[in-house]
Amino acid sequence: MNSTDRSFVIEAVMLAAYGELLVPSREVTYFVPYSSIGELYELLECGDPIMPDEDDDAYVKERIKEFIAFLEEPFNAKKLERALAMPWRQSPPLLLNDKTRLVVVSAMDNGEYGENFDPIETELLLLSLRNHTPLLTDQFELIEKVIEAAIPVQVVDLEDFEFALEEGLPDL
Repeated sequence: MNSTDRSFVIEAVMLAAYGELLVPSREVTYFVPYSSIGELYELLECGDPIMPDEDDDAYVKERIKEFIAFLEEPFNAKKLERALAMPWRQSPPLLLNDKTRLVVVSAMDNGEYGENFDPIETELLLLSLRNHTPLLTDQFELIEKVIEAAIPVQVVDLEDFEFALEEGLPDL
């Protein structure tokens, strides 16, 4: 990563669902908890709609399949396996394109935030805290819960992504 690079903690499904995250205006590194990658498989296997609109749902499911295929490519899979060897170990960056990198982290939910957050939310928060990296989300409810719990992480709403890239964020 270089000094102009921006970093965010994010769920894997958001990278698959929101194509604009893969074509940022500047270099970006996304930190993703490994458990959220498992969620991709679950979303496809359960058969339930991900999006309310049938065409949008089909589109997102196709993007998820493409993302899974990328992660399962032998070279990428080998990088991911190494990251899973120890708690909080990070994979080497996986290049999604010339401006976008993905780092998968073997995050662990330690129950620190109790019943207020589900295990993946907890991993996102802990990863954000450990890396001093803003959390990017499309879930307004999660943003509200973080504020109410006074957790010292920066949370960026997806709608403010480009602003966060251009203006930058104050250091944590």
